[in-house]
Amino acid sequence: MGGMPPIAASATLPETTRRTAAPAWLVMLLVCAGQFLVVLDVSVVNVALPAMRTGLGLSELGLQWIVNAYVITFAGFMLLGGRAADIFGRKRIFVLGLALFTVASLGGALAQQPWQLIAARTVQGVGAAVLSPATLTILTTSFPTGPARTHAIATWTAVGAGGGAVGGLVSGVLTEYLSWRWVLLINVPVGALVLAGAALWLTESRQGAARRLDVPGAVLVTGGLALVAYGIVQTETDGWRSASALLPLAAGLVVIAAFLAVEARAKAPLMPLGLFRLRSVHSANGAMVLAGAAMFSMWYFLSLYVQNVLGYRPLEAGLSFIPHSLSIVLGSKIAPRLMNRLGAKTLAIAGAVISASGMAWQGTMDVDGTYLGTILGPGILMALGAGLTATPIAAIATSGAAPADQGLVSGLINTSRQMGGALGLSVLSTVAASRIEAGHGPKALADGYGLAFQVGSMILLGSILLMIIALPRRRADAAPG
Repeated sequence: MGGMPPIAASATLPETTRRTAAPAWLVMLLVCAGQFLVVLDVSVVNVALPAMRTGLGLSELGLQWIVNAYVITFAGFMLLGGRAADIFGRKRIFVLGLALFTVASLGGALAQQPWQLIAARTVQGVGAAVLSPATLTILTTSFPTGPARTHAIATWTAVGAGGGAVGGLVSGVLTEYLSWRWVLLINVPVGALVLAGAALWLTESRQGAARRLDVPGAVLVTGGLALVAYGIVQTETDGWRSASALLPLAAGLVVIAAFLAVEARAKAPLMPLGLFRLRSVHSANGAMVLAGAAMFSMWYFLSLYVQNVLGYRPLEAGLSFIPHSLSIVLGSKIAPRLMNRLGAKTLAIAGAVISASGMAWQGTMDVDGTYLGTILGPGILMALGAGLTATPIAAIATSGAAPADQGLVSGLINTSRQMGGALGLSVLSTVAASRIEAGHGPKALADGYGLAFQVGSMILLGSILLMIIALPRRRADAAPG
């Protein structure tokens, strides 16, 4: 879900051994700027995709790797990044992640071949995975428990939501008046300024107890996910029985099995498998994977539809998504209040139903679609439902975990959402491409994108069914119902 705000991890993190000497507002400005860049780059490329395809000669299926290369590495290394910040120091990891992200952004902006852009997006994802957890831990260890910390986390969450929400508009403006390269190049001066500020004003802190870093686990889960996604993509061109599809799929499953074996034996596992014995954890993560698989691709296919079929210019495409962005932010903001009235499980199901309704409606798009008749209504429903769904699922996941595991479980939910989104984009892109290849011109494109939304709505219905059957009610929400 490119425009979905991040789910804040629990504030019950270890206290820092040193407090930052910089003013509180400056610490917040620096770390929120870093988080803004991370979330922005999940969605900012969507509107620029047609221009990237023209400029670099990307295929229809190749476009998805501009998105997936970032999302897969972001998801696969996110938990490792959080642990690295605790071990090696939050400031050090913040600077390292932001430097990697900024350099990769420059490499992507200068790319002359598709593989160069995909490689740069891959490195960007690693940088983002290292950077993002450090931003939150710096905040939670720089502000004392109570209203100050609560306000800091709320600001961090709002900035993340804003980054996802304005991605389409920023991309439209830059692509329209400059070039698609500027959607990546804009990160360079901003990243350089934040790097300088972090080096000068942030104070180092780390968790006292030393722990091992599970690099093999992060590499295995990322590689396995990438192989499975690649195998799914190959089925469209070569078929399910082809070696080019079956071999990477099989290899991906073997690598994921190896990851599980490593985690079961590791002294400090990246993903403690024992947590999944909790019903709240395994059911919420399963629901989030399916929800992410359905919802993440919304912005991707809408961006292609409005430009390739309806003929919107990049700026028009970016402006057309403003109501969608406002809806997802609104859903995220009102979700906590509605949870208190309806209960987390009821709200999660209701949000997913709203989003699935929007997807089914969006699946009726055709070559003669209009903004008011085809884009606005279903888009608002999809985005509003997405905003309402994420927070209660995260609340259920963390409700059954011990206080010491709250941050880890929140990280798992974010990872599940991103991994589900990456696999979902691979599946839905393959579905769309199969319909597009069977026809010709804009009509075939509209039919393909519409089919992707229809299949996405069915995946989301699967998530709803899992929520109904498996999600427990949070203890705090038992009374409502």
